[in-house]
Amino acid sequence: MKGSNKSFFSSPYPFIIVGCIVEKNGKILLVQEASGKDTGKWNQPAGWLDKKENPISGATREVLEETGFKIKIINFLGIYSSVKNGLIYKKEGVAVHSIKIIFVGKILSGKIKFDHHEISRIGWFKPKEIFKMNKKTLRDRDIKDEIKDYINKKFYPLKIVKHINYSID
Repeated sequence: MKGSNKSFFSSPYPFIIVGCIVEKNGKILLVQEASGKDTGKWNQPAGWLDKKENPISGATREVLEETGFKIKIINFLGIYSSVKNGLIYKKEGVAVHSIKIIFVGKILSGKIKFDHHEISRIGWFKPKEIFKMNKKTLRDRDIKDEIKDYINKKFYPLKIVKHINYSID
């Protein structure tokens, strides 16, 4: 999330998150948040999609920033809509709503490296360990749904993700 503009949290509109499920030797890669209201909670490598950014490139960037791993996105996993009723936009009084675009990635190279102001630790977890996590240890409930979809191989080809950047002149 480096350089992201967090001021849009003052808007009641949904925002876009891109992320990735990365598995190695039967374990799923998670990152532990180092700051903010979610300090200490585990999350999949994910962050805000930058303006004009291709979602596949955004997910690849987020994994690199948060883990140090260069990955190849190999499948589209799904879109997960999450409304956090306990987290309210101050002015409008409505719940925070994120739309997550989640992919499946494979590590190509890299060593664990991350910004300690954003991420405190990186860990590999068996799915059953993630399913035992609660709201005090897991950042978002939809992560369990993502892992279930991953385990059940609910994969979609990347060609269904379209990104067009064009002028209307």
